[in-house]
Amino acid sequence: MRLRCAVLDDFQRVATEVADWAVVADDVEVVAFDRHIESEDDLAAALAGFDIVVTLRERVPFPGSLIARLPRLKLIVASGMRNSVIDYAAAEAHGVTVCGTASSSTPPVELTWALLLGLARGIVEESRALRSGGPWQSTVGADLHGRRLGLLGLGKIGGRVAQVGLAFGMRVSAWSQNLTRERADEVGVERAGSKEELLADSDFVSVHLALGDRTRGLLGPAELALLKPSAYLINTSRSAIVDQDALLDALRAGRIAGAGVDVFDVEPLPADHPMRTAPRLLATPHLGYVSRANYATYYGHAVEDIRAFLDGTPVRRLP
Repeated sequence: MRLRCAVLDDFQRVATEVADWAVVADDVEVVAFDRHIESEDDLAAALAGFDIVVTLRERVPFPGSLIARLPRLKLIVASGMRNSVIDYAAAEAHGVTVCGTASSSTPPVELTWALLLGLARGIVEESRALRSGGPWQSTVGADLHGRRLGLLGLGKIGGRVAQVGLAFGMRVSAWSQNLTRERADEVGVERAGSKEELLADSDFVSVHLALGDRTRGLLGPAELALLKPSAYLINTSRSAIVDQDALLDALRAGRIAGAGVDVFDVEPLPADHPMRTAPRLLATPHLGYVSRANYATYYGHAVEDIRAFLDGTPVRRLP
């Protein structure tokens, strides 16, 4: 009798196309869900008949209470090698193996720059006006060359964002609580003396930090108030790092020039959520990691993880 595998949040219906599932086809029946399942009760009901679950990023929490309601569950495969919404202790207690996949840092870097450039040059507004018979030129673009790009975080993604900024001729500075001068020198950027200094001096601020106790709520009302009225804020990292309500207030009041946001407190965003209609906001539905190559890696490694688990030799185990 074959095991059953649920692939969650396959919104684009590509999970079974971008990877070769043939290596597990004799042992596993794969069922993809193309709609998000919101509540724990609905998840428990939908997944009750499955032995394996493949989940993308941190879209679906797996707390101990949910894991306990899934007695058939044997394996969770989560894309990436870091996932803060799975209760690993509960998984172990219930005999559930958790495995991860590789993940490329290139797609979120590219999306960061898509948002930044879209904001700076008013791409969405100008395209909408052109297509609807509106005014010919209604915005004046913000320059990048010679302007300051401030990066909160200089890890793999932040470092690559910095390299692009330098290529544009921007002055790039970075800050995080553990950023060393050696790392800043390695990337070729300035090390800001403080978070406050970086926020006050930058024309563009981009967030590239992992979410944890030290970074949750890092940018609240007081921090956003430090930004120049002409500054833009980009967040393709984690929503909880920026106080979403404070950001909405700043955008509505025109206290900053604009924001580019790819991550939200609630995902998918409800149809009536204020982030869908906020002024001065260029928003995308958490597309940072969504690229064909990344999906091929995620699902290709998911197949490998499942095959290895079936063979009794799990790979890429988390945490």
